Amino acid sequence: MSEPQRNIEALLSERRSFPPPQAFRDRAVVRDPAIYETAGADHEAFWAEQAGHLRWSRIWDSVMERDAPWVTWFKGGHLNATVNCLDRHVEAGGGDKVAYLWEGEPGDARTITYGELLEDVCRLANALRSLGVRKGDRVNIYLGMIPELPIAMLACARIGAPHSVVFGGFSAEALRDRINDAEAKVLITADGAWRRGQVVPLKANADDAVRECPSIEHVITVRRCGNEHPFTAGRDHWYHELVAEQPPTCEPEDMEAEDLLYLLYTSGTTGKPKGIVHTTGGYLTQVAATHRMIFDIHDEDVFWCAADCGWVTGHSYIVYGPLANHTTGVMYEGAPDWPDKDRWWSIIEKHRVSILYTAPTAIRAFMRWGTEYPGKHDLSSLRLLGTVGEPINPEAWVWYWTVIGGERCPVVDTWWQTETGAILISPLPGITTLKPGSATIPFPGIAADVVDETGASVPLGGGGYLVLTHPWPAIARTIWGDADRYVETYFRRFGPDVYVAGDGARRDEDGYFWLLGRIDDVMNVAGHRLSTFEIESALVDDAKVAEAAVVSRPDDLKGEAIVAFVTLKTGFEGDGEMLAELREHVTKVIGPIAKPDNIIFTPDLPKTRSGKIMRRLLRDVARGNSLGDVTTLANAEIVELIHDMVETVPTDE
Repeated sequence: MSEPQRNIEALLSERRSFPPPQAFRDRAVVRDPAIYETAGADHEAFWAEQAGHLRWSRIWDSVMERDAPWVTWFKGGHLNATVNCLDRHVEAGGGDKVAYLWEGEPGDARTITYGELLEDVCRLANALRSLGVRKGDRVNIYLGMIPELPIAMLACARIGAPHSVVFGGFSAEALRDRINDAEAKVLITADGAWRRGQVVPLKANADDAVRECPSIEHVITVRRCGNEHPFTAGRDHWYHELVAEQPPTCEPEDMEAEDLLYLLYTSGTTGKPKGIVHTTGGYLTQVAATHRMIFDIHDEDVFWCAADCGWVTGHSYIVYGPLANHTTGVMYEGAPDWPDKDRWWSIIEKHRVSILYTAPTAIRAFMRWGTEYPGKHDLSSLRLLGTVGEPINPEAWVWYWTVIGGERCPVVDTWWQTETGAILISPLPGITTLKPGSATIPFPGIAADVVDETGASVPLGGGGYLVLTHPWPAIARTIWGDADRYVETYFRRFGPDVYVAGDGARRDEDGYFWLLGRIDDVMNVAGHRLSTFEIESALVDDAKVAEAAVVSRPDDLKGEAIVAFVTLKTGFEGDGEMLAELREHVTKVIGPIAKPDNIIFTPDLPKTRSGKIMRRLLRDVARGNSLGDVTTLANAEIVELIHDMVETVPTDE
């Protein structure tokens, strides 16, 4: 196989760099670069040191045991996640510290201390036990972003019942499939959730799902929106009535390090969703360590991870990591543009948020809306920014750093996955020089590489497959009920010792990692393997472009042709002049090989309710394929609009 076919060509160049501000460096949690050498020399000793920050009821017999691809961490060790997230802080006198500052979309708000959260968790844990839930029983959670969501997660962890959170934007069918795969015994939901002023009918969806879920014995419903729905006698319970009669203390279940903490379902490219299995000791060790070091957590910080607990980001950096570190967190229920496009900035100003962690998709939306909205608010409390979910375009990175961070806040661009459990590649903000668009280097104790299709390491400057070459504590242990699929998905290509992330990446001359998107999103154009992400970044580099998604379509001459879907900033028209300008701009930034054959200007791009662009649907549109299921989209109507637009766009000859 020729070189251009074997490796992903990395063509986009980014020359800007930003060292840590001296004032930030002086008080950073991690200040000594030697941490990388120390951790690399002895992975097990490094992770054992991080595990030492937790409270264990029994210390482990071994740090790591491996029979590739299978691995165990802290075998023989015993602990409980909620004891580490709540009890030990309260017992040390930290019960009055705020755990969550919660903002409801309609304007209501709650402040919950660590002491109050512990009592709420214990009451629900006792209620679950009263319904017959025991260690090992699975509990499904289908809620909006209300405090009862982390309370439910922690109540399950308290009694050793693995939780399976399903994002509140998913349909009844998606909920049904996840309940049945986990064979959950109890479902916790709400009468509804607020989203852009409308009620999402969670209980109605739950009722539709449970009709086909024989394992469900009880449904617990939180009263949130006040909408009416039927109750089934003997099965349905009001949350507030159930917990009111329970005592505020609950003996925690003593869990082994490898005991299951939770299942979280993630969609595969084919087949049914995968139930990712995360255990207790290694997972909690790594999420606590990465949260503390990457976000430079100090006691006075107010940390806002603007994700949803329905995704792994919320599990790790709204619930388990921040609470393990006794951090004050912000939770917000609704949409970022409700009732207006400055809602986030008003929350940051109100609560003096110091750390904001969000997705590039949200940042690009803010860019499209303009600087006037953040400009209305005092954002001077911010001292650190973070990104998660997908690679961030350099121009979006710089906008975030400039407009939101005031050119004073380091930006930690983080790479990880549902399957990894915790962040794997990221700057340490007190010591890492930042490059816009790069996740920089692996976290201490993480071994990553970029390889070609033979598994050989690609020289610096080249692109290929991102792989992990040594286990880490938070790695998913398997896929629920399907160990063969786990091995096939993550360890087949290069053998049982090498985890294949499914993402493309390149390393620059300094060894910095630049994520290139999913391997599925690599195109073969005239013998050149090109990353769609780099072309998207080049398009967004134009000051008139708010967002772009690039896919391919078959081409008789080149193999694949490049199709770009572009959303312009307010005030600009997608006419022939703009099309020519953007094609020329991509030629200038990357080269003529990356020039789009088609550019379709669209008012929006199809996105999931978590904000990820659905490039699969755009690829189907570009290729004239049937669209399939669009029920998980936040804006399903845009797909038909784009479909009609594509049919009228001529190809470039």
